[in-house]
Amino acid sequence: MRNRETRVRGIAARAGGWSARHRWAAVGIWVLFVVLAMGLGSAAGRVDVKDSDQMGGETHTAARIVEEAEIDEPASESVLVQAKPDGLTATDAEFRAAVDAVVTAVEKTGKVTGVTSPYDAKTISKDGRSALVQFDMRGEADTAGDRVEPVLKAVEGVQKEHESLRIEEIGGASMMKTFDDAFGDDFKKAEYSAVPVALGILLVAFGALVAALVPVALAITAIIATMGLMGLVSHFQPMSETANSVMLLVGLAVGVDYCLFYLRREREERAAGRDAQTALRIAAATSGRAIVVSGVTVCVAMAGMLFTGIAEFEAMGLASLMVVAVAMVGSVTVLPALLSLLGERVEKGRVPFLRRRRPSGSTGEGSRFWTAVLKRVLAKPLLAAVVAVGALLAVAAPALGMKTQNLTLDQEFGDSLPIVQTYNRVNEAFPGGSDPAEVVVKADDINAPEVRAALADFRERAISSGASRGPVEITTHDEQNVALVYVPLVGGSDQDKAGESLDRLRDDVRPATLGRVDGVEAPITGQVAGNKDFNDQLVGSVLPVFAFVVVFAFLLMLVSFRSLTVAITSIVLNLLSVGAAYGILVAVFQHGWGASLVGAEGVGAIITWLPLFLFVILFGLSMDYHVFVVSRIREARLRGRSTRDAIQHGVVTTAGVVTSAAVIMVAVFAIFGTLSMQSMKQMGVGLAAAVLIDATIIRGVLLPAVMSLLGERNWYLPKWLHRLPDLTHDESPEAIAPTVRDGERGERGRPVGV
Repeated sequence: MRNRETRVRGIAARAGGWSARHRWAAVGIWVLFVVLAMGLGSAAGRVDVKDSDQMGGETHTAARIVEEAEIDEPASESVLVQAKPDGLTATDAEFRAAVDAVVTAVEKTGKVTGVTSPYDAKTISKDGRSALVQFDMRGEADTAGDRVEPVLKAVEGVQKEHESLRIEEIGGASMMKTFDDAFGDDFKKAEYSAVPVALGILLVAFGALVAALVPVALAITAIIATMGLMGLVSHFQPMSETANSVMLLVGLAVGVDYCLFYLRREREERAAGRDAQTALRIAAATSGRAIVVSGVTVCVAMAGMLFTGIAEFEAMGLASLMVVAVAMVGSVTVLPALLSLLGERVEKGRVPFLRRRRPSGSTGEGSRFWTAVLKRVLAKPLLAAVVAVGALLAVAAPALGMKTQNLTLDQEFGDSLPIVQTYNRVNEAFPGGSDPAEVVVKADDINAPEVRAALADFRERAISSGASRGPVEITTHDEQNVALVYVPLVGGSDQDKAGESLDRLRDDVRPATLGRVDGVEAPITGQVAGNKDFNDQLVGSVLPVFAFVVVFAFLLMLVSFRSLTVAITSIVLNLLSVGAAYGILVAVFQHGWGASLVGAEGVGAIITWLPLFLFVILFGLSMDYHVFVVSRIREARLRGRSTRDAIQHGVVTTAGVVTSAAVIMVAVFAIFGTLSMQSMKQMGVGLAAAVLIDATIIRGVLLPAVMSLLGERNWYLPKWLHRLPDLTHDESPEAIAPTVRDGERGERGRPVGV
C-alpha cells in the first residue's frame, strides 16, 4: 500500500482531483467567474486604442498634437470630373456646366460644408482633362460613412445628366461606406461560422453530441469571460476590435484543443478498463499537466507582442494571453467536474451513421494510418529526417526573398470595387492627391511673421524640390496655434516613389524652412508616413520579440521535461514550421504561385504586420501538439518502454486527438482565407498551412525520426542543470499504471493518490 498512497504532485493533478470530488462547487465557481467577469467588464466599459497611440515616430507626435489641440478633422471628399479619351477639357462649357452641377448637387444635400470649385482651388490636372470638386462632410469623421449616401446619390444624378464625362466620388466617408457594405460582414461571418465548423468536426471525432458540445461550451465560456476581462484591463492597456477577433480565434483554437486533449485521454483510460474516477485522475495527471505546460508556453509566446511598442500588437498579445490563461484554467478545473457529473452520459446523442469510435490507444493499436507511417519512419529514421528537413527547407526557401509593405488599396481589394478604380484614376491625374502627406505645424504663435513666412516657403519648396506637384493646401487653427499642411506626394499609390517624396520632405524641405524657426514642431503624417513609421518600429521590435519568445519557450521546455535535448529540438522544429509557413506565404501571395487555388492574387508583397504576428501565434499554438506528443512519449518511457517503443506509442496514441485538433484549427483559420481582403487571406492561409505542416510533417515524421536517432540522448540533462525546478510528470509511473479496484479507496471514499 505504501506505493499506492503516494500523493500526486503538481497543480494540474491536484486541481483535477479537487474538481472531481467537488463537482457542483467547481462548476458553480466557473459560472460565477464567467458572469462576474462579463458583468464587471460591461460596467467598466472598454477603452480602445487611440489614434495617437497606434503608431510611433512622427506619426504618433502629429496625432498627439491634433488630439491635445482638440481639432476635429472632418472627413474630406472629392468628386472627380474627368473627360473620356479624346473628349472635353476643363475649359469647355460642358465641362464647366458639369462642375457647377456637382457643386450645386452636393450643397443641396445639406450634409457637406466647404465646397470648393476646381476653378477656384486650382485642382485641375496638367492635361486639363480632370478636375476635383472638394468638400468636407458635416459631423464627426468616424461616422461620416453613415451620412454620405445622399451625397453619393446626388453625384450619381449628375453623372446621368453628363454621360460624356466621368463623374465619381471618393474620400474617407465614401470609402468607409463602400468597404462596410462590401466587406463589413466578412469578419462577423467568419467569427460566427467558426463555432459551427468546430462543432461539426468534433461531432465526427467523438460521434456523440454531448462529447462534442463540452469542448465548444468551455471554449465559448472562456471567450465570454475574457471579453469581460478585456474591458477591465483596457483601462490600463487599451484594446481594439482587431484584438477581439484575434482573441476569439485563439480562444476557440486552444479552448477546444485543451478540452479535446483531456476528454480523449479520459475516454481512452475508461476504454482500457479504468473506473471513472481513476480515468479522471490519470487524465488530470497527464493531459492536465500537458495543458498547463502548453498553456504557459503559449502565454509566454503571446507576451512577446508586448515588446513591439505598437499599441495594436500589445492589445492583441494581451487579449490572446488572457484567453489562453482562462481556457487553460477552465480545462484543468471545471472540465474534470463536468466529466465527473456526466459520467457515461458524455456518450449521449450518438450521431447516426457514425460508428462508436474507440479512442486511440484503448486497444494498444492506435491509428492504423500513423502506425504504418511510423513503421517506415522508425525503420529508416535518418532517411526520414533528411527527406522531411529537405522538404521543409525547400518550402521555406521563398521566404528569403520576402518583401513586406502595407498593401495599397488596389493590392488589398483588386479591381473588384468601382471605388478602387476611381482611386487609381485620381492618383494618375493628381499623384498623391487621394493620400496626401499632412504636416502638423505647432508654434507659440502660428500667425507670427516668421512662422507664416516659413509656411509659405515650405509650400514653395515642396513643389520645387520635386516632392509634390501641388496644390499644397494650408489650414490654420488660430486659437490652437496649429496649422495643417496637405502635400500631395509625387508617386501617388506607388509606395516606393511616394516614400522617396516623403523622405525629401522630411530630410530636405522641412529643415530648410519650418526647421529654422525656434519653437516650431512640424511632424509629417499621412498614410505613406504612417506606413513608414510603422515599418520602422516593427523592424526594430523583431529581434527583441523573437529573442524573448525563443528563450522563454526554451526555458519552459527545459524545466517541464528536464531535458536539454528536448528543449533544443522543440525550438528547432518550431522554427522549421514557421519558416515553411513563411515560404508558402511568399510563394502564394508575393509571387502568385498557385494563388488562384486559394482565391487569392499575387500582390507582390506580404502585409507588414503578418510575419511577426504569425511567428508569435504559430510558435505558441504549435506547442500544443508538441507538448502533448512529447509528454506521452516521456510517460511511456518512464513506464519502462524502450525509447523506440515509447516514440511509437506516444505518436500513434496521440494521432487521433492531434489530427482532430489540427483539423479544427485548419478549418477555422481557413475561414479567414475566404475573406475578400488580401491581408486576411494571407493571415488565414498562413495560419492554416503552418498548422497543417506542424501536425503532419513535424509531429508525425520529423519529431519521431529525430528522437529515434537521438535515442537515450533525448533525456540528457547536464549535471549543472540538475538544480532546475522539477516540473516533470505529476505522478510516478507506478502510481498511474494499476487500475484501482473496488474497495481500494482512501479517505472520504476517493481513489488513493488523489
